[in-house]
Amino acid sequence: MLPRLDSAQIAHLCIGGIAALMLMVALGLTGPAMAADVRPFFGDYEGSLVVPNPDGTEEHRDATVEIGPISDSEDSFFVQWTTTSLKKDGRRKTKSYNVEFQATERSDIFAAAMKRNVFGHTVQLDPMKGEPYVWGRIVGDTLTVFSMFIGPNGDYEMQQYDRTLAEGGLDLVYSSHRNGFPRKELKTFLERH
Repeated sequence: MLPRLDSAQIAHLCIGGIAALMLMVALGLTGPAMAADVRPFFGDYEGSLVVPNPDGTEEHRDATVEIGPISDSEDSFFVQWTTTSLKKDGRRKTKSYNVEFQATERSDIFAAAMKRNVFGHTVQLDPMKGEPYVWGRIVGDTLTVFSMFIGPNGDYEMQQYDRTLAEGGLDLVYSSHRNGFPRKELKTFLERH
């Protein structure tokens, strides 16, 4: 025979059951994680931005971003971004980065696949060797790419690229922090082509 429970005991059991269910959802124990859909970000984008220099002058840069699928995999994509600046002497300086991302067991978080190991598998770079540690995530309409660098003296720098879907393109917010202190924040709109 089951024990008779009063209303307070029933309320405690219900609250405990709800709390357990909420914990399971928070920990992802209710089923396999589903990766966020990166396809809405696929496309070519371009724009320009103004970068303040330490001496008070400004530098204008052209920026392009391409986001697309990696042909041999459904759960991976690439982000390629390029900035071109015009120097005072007329030279053009271009920096370009191309990072492949793969889905992980954690929903909406993507690991960078930046080099191949001796077995041909793509792996992360090693921040202890001065290489950037890179990962991505999707939250709502924002695809974020994080890069962490560890300097020779142990200082660290975090760079964050937030690319948010907007009508006609992407809103880009770039920020960097060194040892937890903000260094720079840049914002621009990149038009989809």
